Amino acid sequence: MARILLCTNPSASGFTGGLHRSVLARLRESYEVETEWPRTTAEARSISAAAAADRFDLVVAMGGDGVVHHIANGLGGTGTALGIIPAGTTNVLARILGLPRKPRAATEFICGRPPVAAVPAAMLTLDHGESGVESRLATFSCGAGFDAAVVERAEQEPHRKYRFSGLHYARSATSVAWTGFAGRSPDLTVRTRDRSAEAVAVFVSLYDRYTYFGRLPVRFGSHEPGALSVLVAHELPRRHLFSILRRVVTGAGLSGAEGLEVWTGVTSVHVSASGGFPAQADGELLRSPLRFSVAARPDHLRVLKPGSPDSSGLDPMPGKVSGTG
Repeated sequence: MARILLCTNPSASGFTGGLHRSVLARLRESYEVETEWPRTTAEARSISAAAAADRFDLVVAMGGDGVVHHIANGLGGTGTALGIIPAGTTNVLARILGLPRKPRAATEFICGRPPVAAVPAAMLTLDHGESGVESRLATFSCGAGFDAAVVERAEQEPHRKYRFSGLHYARSATSVAWTGFAGRSPDLTVRTRDRSAEAVAVFVSLYDRYTYFGRLPVRFGSHEPGALSVLVAHELPRRHLFSILRRVVTGAGLSGAEGLEVWTGVTSVHVSASGGFPAQADGELLRSPLRFSVAARPDHLRVLKPGSPDSSGLDPMPGKVSGTG
């Protein structure tokens, strides 16, 4: 009998009490299910870590990318798998993994004994100087400078985020680029094992696309599975913004845009500045570090996803038929 812990964020834009009740009832037709309602991000991480230590088979994150991020931070490197019922605004990781977009469809997917796949993650080490060092796991992206400023701007108007989703992020990105970064001199130093550069922004991706703009994925160019792709923005002058926007809209890789450079096959990258700088992981704002390092962790997280070559799956309760209503 597989044991499932359902962790829910009731603040997610797509959450309703009725939806939660129907999801829980459907899961209980196939599995032994317990529920948690984390009140803080730290509690979400500790609850999922405790579930892994207690040998739960699966922890299901019901909500947006925020709750998925924090639940994954408690599960990374353990034998407990992550399940996702997307009920947020953008649901980036769910889109990347090809999961059902609707909560009830995602619930049916989980009830169908899906395979468990090992997927990549990235380990962030943030140095805050006298305030200490912290670690954080990213499941699809992280960055410093521009993209963190975009997340911060978008979060200032949560009602627009919930209503307009990807359009709101696109509007926020354009506004930040036009008013906050156009003409800015490089203030970040970015280094890998064999190269270095000065930049106004550094964006690290674990996959070949980035979908914060909803159905419009941002593509960097070629990507090596299990490694990091690093987008380095040396500058973002206004005269380049329309060219960059055109590449985003048409799906062209950003590696050819003027002022931008993409490094592929990266296993670790280090970012520093003379003062603190904004940073984000999976769209979650982090405390501004003086330095941070990002290291690839291939196969660090176990996730329910379609199309996995791994034939192992979750065992339903005896006598139950998975995937039926």
